[in-house]
Amino acid sequence: MQKTIQTNLANLRSQDGDKRFEAFNYILEVTDRQVDWAYEVWDEFVESLRDKDNHQRAIAAQVLCNLAKSDPENRMVRDFSALLQVTRDERFVTARHCLQSIWKVGAAGKQQQRLVVEGLETRFRECISEKNCTLIRFDILQGFKKLYEAIGDEDLREKALQLIETEEDGKYRKKYAGVWRDR
Repeated sequence: MQKTIQTNLANLRSQDGDKRFEAFNYILEVTDRQVDWAYEVWDEFVESLRDKDNHQRAIAAQVLCNLAKSDPENRMVRDFSALLQVTRDERFVTARHCLQSIWKVGAAGKQQQRLVVEGLETRFRECISEKNCTLIRFDILQGFKKLYEAIGDEDLREKALQLIETEEDGKYRKKYAGVWRDR
């Protein structure tokens, strides 16, 4: 692993917020493509999904979502439930960061796609009693749209439209449907 990557990975734990943010952006940029060092850091990021610091949980979730494309051993299948749990994080901003990135896991393969679709569908249905339900649902539907745009599977469009139809409030049903209108 390159020294620059090692330094930035270490800086993800920095107490200096600017340094941590800069490192985070660098690692996200690097992991936007396949990398050959994913398994050198994989377990550490999975463990960080349960870190006491919400910043570390958010970083771990987003980096793991990016690393899914660099996972030929399909470790994500084993670790997906821990990632999905972050979408229920006590800190809503942390949950949201995970929700907005989790679609990337589904682009890594059919098995991962199935996990993401089932997980997000369950999350969509179960969030009804949560304080930020409409934002959660909006993020989920945007995730379906991004995954659809990445892999072109029509079943994703159909699933999203089915979920939208379950929304009882017409105002939100219209807002959610707007995600799927051609721009």
